[in-house]
Amino acid sequence: MEHAQKKQQVAISSVVASLLLTAMKLIVGVLTGSIGIISEAAHSALDFGAASLTWYAVRMSGKPADSKHHYGHAKVESVSALIETGLLVVTSAWIIYAAIERLIAGTTEVEVTWYAFAVMAISIVVDISRSIALKKVAKETGSQALEADALHFSSDILSSAVVILGLVFVSLGIVWADAVAGIAVALVVLWAAFRLGKETIDVLTDAAPEGLADRIEEMTMSVAGVIAIDKLRVKPSGPQVFVEMGVSVNRTLSVEKVQKICAEIEQKVREEFTLADMIINTRPIALNSETIAERVHVIGLNHNLHAHNISTNLSEQKKFITFDVEIDQKLTIKEAHDTVSALEEELHREFDGELDICIHLDPLRNEEHSTTALSDGAETVVRETIIAVSKTIEKIQDVHDIQIRKSDTGKLFITLHCSFDDEALLEEVHSLTSQLEGAIYHSLPYAYRVIIHAEPLYG
Repeated sequence: MEHAQKKQQVAISSVVASLLLTAMKLIVGVLTGSIGIISEAAHSALDFGAASLTWYAVRMSGKPADSKHHYGHAKVESVSALIETGLLVVTSAWIIYAAIERLIAGTTEVEVTWYAFAVMAISIVVDISRSIALKKVAKETGSQALEADALHFSSDILSSAVVILGLVFVSLGIVWADAVAGIAVALVVLWAAFRLGKETIDVLTDAAPEGLADRIEEMTMSVAGVIAIDKLRVKPSGPQVFVEMGVSVNRTLSVEKVQKICAEIEQKVREEFTLADMIINTRPIALNSETIAERVHVIGLNHNLHAHNISTNLSEQKKFITFDVEIDQKLTIKEAHDTVSALEEELHREFDGELDICIHLDPLRNEEHSTTALSDGAETVVRETIIAVSKTIEKIQDVHDIQIRKSDTGKLFITLHCSFDDEALLEEVHSLTSQLEGAIYHSLPYAYRVIIHAEPLYG
């Protein structure tokens, strides 16, 4: 919003300045009969039209994207700049033609008066101030329309200086110097117009600025987790840069991790290109370093199944893989079997068929129960039973935080914490907690769910 206001303010001030200069030069040109000053009035009138076009363009470019213009309206400025480039070319051609005509004729029609010098000096001062202001805002906002307008005013400075120089030479009797200087200025303006026109056409044809794609690629590859860039497209539009890219990531990564990688890419790019608008697509790929367990786990997730307790036995001819999957407990055995059969088929394709698979089905519980506390006496009995059972299993220490709840059907929900030596291996800890869980179920027939949290004793 701040950029849009700056652009509109400097554009409207240029319209006013161009209008005043045109009127001033036209009056003095008519009074002196000077073709040079009248041509300057025509030049300023051309600038007035260009400045008006610029003002309209920056107003239009500030509009947000809509259903018809998905990338916004910023390219209106580029169209305006292209038109202004054409006007610069026409103006330069006219100056060259008029100068050559004067050289051939060998005469000048400029009448030297004090107010002719005065109006051209005022014109130079105004042109310098407008050119500086336009260039500053054009650089801040990336506006091609303002850049073209600044070029117009810069060319006016040169052409006004030529007129003054011509007046000086005419007063000294050197009539041909005015025409030669005019041709030189016109050639400079033509070169500037060519450069601006080339930049404008590049934007209109979606040419990526030189080095921009390479810089974005460099920043993207510096993000941890990006394996490769599959596609990168950069589309400039006014001060904005639209970036579309596809990156390859490890297929074993979680969705949250992949989103974090994309967010980090966007953050890096926007630190350098503030107005970058980015779309990032990710492609999961298998890495050569993937273990069998990782491959089974990923393929399971693709089927919305959580594979765990994955065990692999390798022989010279085949792989033997066993694992557990959690299946909705409300499914029938046929429905559950059909679900894991599809998983088995994909695993066979993944491992080229040289595979024996055995899958254990775990019922996935996702029920919500209303529970109540036990009476003090009943809770004491259950708590003492749990502690007594835990003492029968060696290496289980410090059973604490025992929570006991009862469902409306009288079944018990039990959670507890127990400690192990800090150096105990997780595999052994899991085996011991499974033993304790089984012992609690055996000692408390009404226990429906027992959850045991293991933790280090001194950690």
